[in-house]
Amino acid sequence: MVTAKAWVLKKHFEGFPKTSDFDLKEVKLPNLKDGELLLESVFLSVDPYMRVYSRRVMKEGDIMIGTQVASLTAYFGLLEVCKMKPGETVLVNAAAGAVGSVVGQLAKIGGCKVVGCAGSDDKVAYLKKIGFDEAFNYKTVKSLDEALRKASPDGYDCFFDNVGGEFASIAINQMKKYGRIAVCGAISLYNDSVPQKGPYVQVSMILKELRMEGFLVSRWSNRREEGVKALLKWVMEGKVKYHEQVTEGFENMPMAFIGMLKGENLGKAVVKV
Repeated sequence: MVTAKAWVLKKHFEGFPKTSDFDLKEVKLPNLKDGELLLESVFLSVDPYMRVYSRRVMKEGDIMIGTQVASLTAYFGLLEVCKMKPGETVLVNAAAGAVGSVVGQLAKIGGCKVVGCAGSDDKVAYLKKIGFDEAFNYKTVKSLDEALRKASPDGYDCFFDNVGGEFASIAINQMKKYGRIAVCGAISLYNDSVPQKGPYVQVSMILKELRMEGFLVSRWSNRREEGVKALLKWVMEGKVKYHEQVTEGFENMPMAFIGMLKGENLGKAVVKV
């Protein structure tokens, strides 16, 4: 019988997750049946959705939810929800993260102007390195509204939103007529113990006839092979570059998860076990 290690949700998160909310346990795996294989994980993923799903689908004592990704969220969200067109201007926040960095590069491949924002000067430099037309540090600008207006005075056709909250409220006011907004995440809200209030977006949505759509990448699970092949081709051609923030050691997985929620990662946050 094989013994494995697992991180368990000891206590539901109240506000920002803490290391004490997790418990490392040993799990005895059942003996293999004929035709079965036992695989060992080498790299594990930590992602923002784990913060949301932990409350919705997990009980205290459950093994922490997790999965593997290949940036498919960026592919289908941009092409199927935003429906970008050549010559348009695309805005993406949390742009130096796993999804945002790929969104920007795919938009460039599609012939768009791309504006991204991130939370440090190093991340902004990375965005410019991988081809973003404009990028700024939202933590240091005096006015987010002015920074967005300066980056694209004519406004935005597509907005790929990973952050939500105040950023989204301001950005929506700068959308062009018939603009499209793909709501991928709302990381600015995930750790709030008290829900944020307004401002409200209805007037801009109506007057500019905007379309806003939330989505989960699982909607296109039947097209996974298509997305993987397309992304792999662009990676092999050097058109899509990626960066991985690797944390060593399975025992450090909670710290990697917490660090990712704090925005400490550049690109995809993974744990090497």
